[in-house]
Amino acid sequence: MLDELLGRAELKSRIEELEESNHRLEQQLEAEQERRAAASTAKQDAEERVNRLEDRIAELEDRVERASGDGPDRKFRRVSDARGARTRDLLGRLSAIEAGNEGALTARVASEDAVPEAVADHFGDATPLVRRAAPALVVADDSGMVSAALRPPIEPTDSSASWDAAFDLPRDRFLPTGRFGFALVRSDLFAVGVYAGEADADGDALERGSTNPRSHAHGDALERTAYEGFESDVKGAHSKGGFSQGRFERRRDDQIDEHLEAARDALEPIAADDDVDRLIVVGERSVLGEIRDLADVTDVSDATGDPEPALEAAFADFWTTRVYAI
Repeated sequence: MLDELLGRAELKSRIEELEESNHRLEQQLEAEQERRAAASTAKQDAEERVNRLEDRIAELEDRVERASGDGPDRKFRRVSDARGARTRDLLGRLSAIEAGNEGALTARVASEDAVPEAVADHFGDATPLVRRAAPALVVADDSGMVSAALRPPIEPTDSSASWDAAFDLPRDRFLPTGRFGFALVRSDLFAVGVYAGEADADGDALERGSTNPRSHAHGDALERTAYEGFESDVKGAHSKGGFSQGRFERRRDDQIDEHLEAARDALEPIAADDDVDRLIVVGERSVLGEIRDLADVTDVSDATGDPEPALEAAFADFWTTRVYAI
């Protein structure tokens, strides 16, 4: 009665209505947060399934290509990796071959669907092996003594073929030459070095942990003239659902964005330096897209650890040539 006389009854009723409305809105917000968390989890599961299906498709396509050759047992004569001194020796041997007028075939094969006609004509039934090796630089001579595909660290992006007196194998696709930047970018780790010169004849400068300045009797060593590296505190995986997961993932995304922004700040001066021939960036596939516009070459790397050792491991892994004997 007193509340009605003082006009408080109407205010209390309004407060109850607002509290009820606020409660409904809180329930809607919580439901929306749970829905978004569930959608995020479903997206991650879908991406993992897509990756598995893509791997399966690649496997099946490889089987089809092998079956399209001279029977299902068609295979490379040998597959091996070359790094450092071994790469230099391989290039030296191929460069020393004198095949006479138009006796040496050198071809760039950018993809399995872009095999030049000259390559298909020469390799015939073995062409499916060339497709499997792509992207690659293919070498062969008219005597049949040389027949191989080389997948260099810096892969060809176009396809062409020519017959000449010698093989045309640019060293800068196989070996770290000139002045260049090399960076490792992960969602929580960054490291970059600027290098000059070329690995020595024994390839020592390409061994992990050996990219520091040095000299060698057989030639100038690769020298790292600058270095920067850092790690960022990025939260790991989260297994809970609901609002907690949504908040956690937003915070983690913000941390990754901050880390990549710092990485860009470190890379931009190198990319803009006219004295740097090229910038090579390797790292996690999921973050390379954020840096790709600054890089001349990108590649996936699983190198981890402290920034400097991880950079050296990624460097050694990148400068590796796969050799397919056909």
